[in-house]
Amino acid sequence: MGTTAIAGLAAMALIGATAVRASEHEVQMLNRGEEGMMVFEPAYLQIAPGDTVRFVPTDPGHNAETVRGMIPDGAEPFKGRIGQEVTVTFDVEGAYGYMCLPHFAMGMVGLIVVGEDPGNLDAAEGARVPPKARERYDGYFAQARQ
Repeated sequence: MGTTAIAGLAAMALIGATAVRASEHEVQMLNRGEEGMMVFEPAYLQIAPGDTVRFVPTDPGHNAETVRGMIPDGAEPFKGRIGQEVTVTFDVEGAYGYMCLPHFAMGMVGLIVVGEDPGNLDAAEGARVPPKARERYDGYFAQARQ
């Protein structure tokens, strides 16, 4: 076998190994859950770069979208439609705050930390959000700092 063929096989093995390591996570959008009314479950996730999160509107009238000022530099914001499932692959390390727009003021928020070093954690924590959302985010940011 020639050097070119060996290099090609090695590259394919690396690509395959990366694809195998990526995981898919599911977050449900609920009217009532363990944390009370209008919640995502789980609301806090720590995942690896390349992992995918599928936001499922288990109860009607919800969406999932990023919160302004709560995503890392270089990351693309996402915005799902009301009542529609949205799937997002997270390639950029950092903290991603997300919300259900119709229930943001009621505290329907969550936090996804991608990778081991969420460099934008302080900036995300400093974003302006409604008081009920702040209460929940405080708990999620505390988990992220552990």
